[in-house]
Amino acid sequence: MITALLYVLFTVSAAAILAVVMLSDSPNTLKQHITLQIQVPLVLTAVLVGAALSTSGATLQVVLKNPLADPGIVGITSGASLVAAILLLLTPNWANAYMHYVLPVGCFLGALASTFIIYRLARKLLGSATAVILSGIAISTLSGAIIAWLYMLSDANALRNLTFWLMGSLYQTNWPILALGAPFVVVAVGYQLYVAKHLNKLYAGDIAAKSSGVNVEQLTERALVASAVAVGAAVSMAGSIAFVGLLVPHILRRVVGHNNALLLPLSALAGACMLLLVALCSELTRAITLPVSMITATLGGPLLIWALSKGQVKG
Repeated sequence: MITALLYVLFTVSAAAILAVVMLSDSPNTLKQHITLQIQVPLVLTAVLVGAALSTSGATLQVVLKNPLADPGIVGITSGASLVAAILLLLTPNWANAYMHYVLPVGCFLGALASTFIIYRLARKLLGSATAVILSGIAISTLSGAIIAWLYMLSDANALRNLTFWLMGSLYQTNWPILALGAPFVVVAVGYQLYVAKHLNKLYAGDIAAKSSGVNVEQLTERALVASAVAVGAAVSMAGSIAFVGLLVPHILRRVVGHNNALLLPLSALAGACMLLLVALCSELTRAITLPVSMITATLGGPLLIWALSKGQVKG
């Protein structure tokens, strides 16, 4: 299944690369530079980030037993956003030359740190799924408050950079950043696909899962860590992207059911295709660079509202 998924992702990526190249009317030398240094990283970023967010969203919804669980709602991205705000708003001018490389590393560490804090708070509240969500909301609220205070102390240019980052962008990745973040995404998503069959046993409850031989606490901890690593790496490459981790698993559950052995790989594929579509839309609007979250909300919001109105979104 994993091999087939990787083959499909490669095929879709190759098709998208061909599409964006054919859209270019630049001279050959310039076209090659644009393709290798901008468009190929753009496509790879879309595939990796879309797969990471969608798979992690599907995993979190099962582990936390909440159909509204999402990397943003749970609070995994709040630490990354806070670190991004600190770096973008408070970094002195002489360090701006290194920001392109410092920001992804800082965001990745911030996402892991927020996940660790959320997990420790939840453990003190007996580790229930509700405790994880409440801890995530608390961390997200605190991070949002700190970012709001930082907004008041910053200049207009720094505020514009932060706002653009918070809305997501597939264009801020290059080969060094991909080399740093891609292995984390591949390993974390691969682990979630590996434990997909065990996640099915959580539907029957913790007691039934334990009786079938599943170590529920260990599975929950490792699934949360894998989700945090995948989302942290995705956020470090493309900024904060909303809606993908919530929408894609919901729609797919209506189509393919609740079998995670099928749902998680398809979530990875659908998330990758969704962001590839966003990348293609950005290439078609060459005059401006569209924020990713704006496009994902525009595409996904009406679809989720339609599914809710038809009673097609269930826990």
